[in-house]
Amino acid sequence: MIKTINKSFLILAGFSMLHFTANAQMTVKDELPRGWHLKDSKKDGFHGISIEQAYEFVKSKNTRGKTIIVAVIDSGIDTTHEDLKPVLWRNPGEIPGNGIDDDKNGYVDDVYGWNFIGGKDGTNVKVDSYEMARVYHKFKNKFIQVEDPSILSAEDKKLYKMWLRAAEQVSGDPKEQLNFMLIKNAYKEALNGDSVMQKLLGKATYLGSDVEAFSPVNEEGTKAKRKVLTLYHGLGIDLDRKNAEILSEIDEYVSGQERKLEAAEKAPRDYRGEIVKDNYSDFNDRFYGNNDVMANTPFHGTHVSGIIGAVRNNKKGMNGVADNVKIMTIRAVPDGDEHDKDIALGIRYAVDNGAQIINMSFGKGFSPEKKWVDEAVKYAEEHDVLLVHAAGNDASNIDEVQNYPQPAFESDGYRAPNWITVGASSDAAEGSFTASFSNYGKTEVDVFAPGVKIYSTIPGGNTYGNAQGTSMASPVVAGVAAFILSYYPELSAKQVKYVIEKTAGNPGEKINKPGTEDLVDFSEISKNGGIVNAYEAIKLASTLKGERKTTTVKTKSTVSPQKKN
Repeated sequence: MIKTINKSFLILAGFSMLHFTANAQMTVKDELPRGWHLKDSKKDGFHGISIEQAYEFVKSKNTRGKTIIVAVIDSGIDTTHEDLKPVLWRNPGEIPGNGIDDDKNGYVDDVYGWNFIGGKDGTNVKVDSYEMARVYHKFKNKFIQVEDPSILSAEDKKLYKMWLRAAEQVSGDPKEQLNFMLIKNAYKEALNGDSVMQKLLGKATYLGSDVEAFSPVNEEGTKAKRKVLTLYHGLGIDLDRKNAEILSEIDEYVSGQERKLEAAEKAPRDYRGEIVKDNYSDFNDRFYGNNDVMANTPFHGTHVSGIIGAVRNNKKGMNGVADNVKIMTIRAVPDGDEHDKDIALGIRYAVDNGAQIINMSFGKGFSPEKKWVDEAVKYAEEHDVLLVHAAGNDASNIDEVQNYPQPAFESDGYRAPNWITVGASSDAAEGSFTASFSNYGKTEVDVFAPGVKIYSTIPGGNTYGNAQGTSMASPVVAGVAAFILSYYPELSAKQVKYVIEKTAGNPGEKINKPGTEDLVDFSEISKNGGIVNAYEAIKLASTLKGERKTTTVKTKSTVSPQKKN
């Protein structure tokens, strides 16, 4: 799956346009050194988070770390990966494979976590529709004939406003639609080149490096090589990646965009309902899904999890940020927009099963059941759980553009104090301290963290690669939070948030507003005006008196009823 495609690809393909976004990341070419996001600006020359200096600090204090559970609500995780297996959370109350809900939490055999977008028959949701299309068609008959919205009830006025916004977006931007058609045609050309290249190389599966080294002897070979390398070089993809993986990811992007184009004329297919088969409108109908947390789309979640906690210093692949961590897997994000009910229940599951930090590298422009998510966020606050969320990849000001989930509650505007929103930073070696794709906001984005060319775990065959997006920046912060809480476990979620934000470092020069060439102060695009620094954060953490309160989570039998939608 793809999140961003670089402008360089579009130039190579003969186009002129900005990056586009979907629901996951294409891996990118390794130009910055692997693991640059962990480095120190003074010692190493790269503006990372200074994690080695942070570990040296806690070592000097003779402080032993406590294991922290971090829940990853995402697309799934490769539970067989060599760098993740030792750090995966395993439910201590569950006997694997016996078909019994041993711990009586409502979820049978939830050994690694739970899959909220799966069916009881073992099938899983892979692709799904987009929330704007779901909202538009759900309320189309109700509102399309409305001429005087002033006569609507207060509740209907709110829904009508949301529906109008969905209607505007569903119609689409003609320029964007043209751009998509150009990209789709380029993809078709690449498929043709791939077919020829397989024959010339004598194998169905090859690497970019194979194509780079190939010497064509005729026009056909020259064209095929050019078409394939346009994808590798233009998208900035590692040359050690397989052709089939790359084409599959682009195919998912193309399919997703086609679903968006269909949205104006045709109601979206109920992909989720066909498989999950719950009563979506009833929040009390919550014990659905299955325990297949890997499923068929684990790229995104696997990459995110490695950033947080891949085993450190084991001479394999790469190092995660946090050392004493267990990753709880919650699958709730398809190739398409996630559903509010699954996210709300995913948060509650994480809290009920002992997670102290939840990473949320996903987002969308509409949240029709936001009250369910708000209630779950409040539940997390009551149990001192920190939520870390990716700001998004549209180069938009989310002070002005709707972006969900978000910490401001729909009912009264209350802002959750246990929430951090993260933008993506880069390095001066890339031309800017900000990622060109990152969302920003002086009010809504708390901090920035490295999110460009981040090297981490990839599913299948114990492999690794780069990916980029605020989806990568968020787990950097979640990892820092876990690191802090591990060595200072008496700190509350609010205190961990405080030390991360208070110590965010400003590069000391004006930076590019994402998506533009405008130079601004970092404080103009984020609340705390800087990039996360683990070393400075842990030093501040060591000076605080902990305020964490012990709480008791609810079991299946004591969960209070929720009102129906």
